[in-house]
Amino acid sequence: MQAKNIDEVISHLEVIIQKTLTDGDPMGYFAALYHQVTVTVKEGIAGGYYTDSKRMEMLDVIFANRYLEAYTQFQQNKQCSDSWRYTFETAKEYWPIVLQNLLLGMNAHINLDLGIAAAQTCPGDGVHALKDDFDKINTVLAGLVADVEKSLTAIWPTLKILLLRIRKMDSFLIDFSMKQARDGAWKFATELAVLDPLQQEEAIKARDKKITEIALLVSKPGFWVSLLFLVIRIGEIGSVANKIESLRKKKLAAPIPSV
Repeated sequence: MQAKNIDEVISHLEVIIQKTLTDGDPMGYFAALYHQVTVTVKEGIAGGYYTDSKRMEMLDVIFANRYLEAYTQFQQNKQCSDSWRYTFETAKEYWPIVLQNLLLGMNAHINLDLGIAAAQTCPGDGVHALKDDFDKINTVLAGLVADVEKSLTAIWPTLKILLLRIRKMDSFLIDFSMKQARDGAWKFATELAVLDPLQQEEAIKARDKKITEIALLVSKPGFWVSLLFLVIRIGEIGSVANKIESLRKKKLAAPIPSV
């Protein structure tokens, strides 16, 4: 499952969403929000929001294909990146809450895939020409982060206060602040772009290992946070399909500005 243009990305995501709706599969949570992000990027391209619309679509397609490839490989029991494999395997478990599933998907896609996509879109020193549009797509991705933060308080309004009181909020969410994710992905992109293919392969493996370690923080955040998430999970209402539909209908918190 690979896309040639942004319309095909959207179509492939819709196929995944429909399958996960039918199967009641929590893997659909991330796909539903990512679909909204991609539609927003498409609107930005059509509206001239990006410096180079053609290059932006190329970046978006390469970026999305990383996720689509990992999803397909996992479905076919083939090897995919460790961070995506861990994300998909965790989605099959009962106890992770919606928020954890979303954060795991964001971790793999933003912290690993985005830098790779940028380096492949503009290899070598040419990657620096991408910086402005790279920052703009992160404005869109920030909308995804804001939606996740909104979900946190919507699911359990007192959770944020409780986490702050037990001094766990920073350790749980620090790697998912948009600034850190953006800066980390850009640094990785600039380093990766100037490497030869063999060096790139090794750098991606090392990065994947690091991102998988971050995923462990999300799925196993420590006793107190895990206990709170257990309470939330017990209190979550609606089927998996209901939750996917709800996420698919969300409006992004950071829409494309008018130009």
